Amino acid sequence: MVLPTMSFDTRRTLRGALAGALATGVWALQQPLDKRAFGSCYDDVELLGRFVTGTRDGWFAPGLALHVGNGALFGAVYAQLAPLLPGPPAARGTFVALAEHVALWPAGRLSDRHHPGRDELPVLTGSRRAFWQAAWRHALFGVLLGELESRLNPQPLPPVEPDPDPLEHHVSSNGHGDIARAAGVARVDSGIPPE
Repeated sequence: MVLPTMSFDTRRTLRGALAGALATGVWALQQPLDKRAFGSCYDDVELLGRFVTGTRDGWFAPGLALHVGNGALFGAVYAQLAPLLPGPPAARGTFVALAEHVALWPAGRLSDRHHPGRDELPVLTGSRRAFWQAAWRHALFGVLLGELESRLNPQPLPPVEPDPDPLEHHVSSNGHGDIARAAGVARVDSGIPPE
């Protein structure tokens, strides 16, 4: 099995970062809806924003900036990996995003213990609602990231192999071969003399 080689492409990376930033923006915009649907007040923008500000107020702008920046970084890395991953774009993006969610979810314990606003934020450790809420967010992000990145970074089409013998497929409409040969007409382009 031959594995594809990976080369760093700056434009591909920047387009992936844009896809990640856009997907994270949608994630942030839909959070009020999923908070109601999952019955959990867990909010990624608030978690990040309050970590920076340490206050109850003024956390939204820095939290959103950090959240979108994280999405852009994730998208940049994803753009380099995407050509190596099998499957359709939405499935690739979702797989990678959910893998990141499952791998990093245990770090919520650090937030529960050390976050400056931990007394006013929901406890993540052991919360099934928050876990599935975050899984939904990562799945949405993954679908959007995969589709946006594939549109911004389309895969080049494989080269078309030229037909080795262009005369081999010349058939007359009656199915009996090359009409020029049947009529005995010289083919200038083929180098075949008339019979």
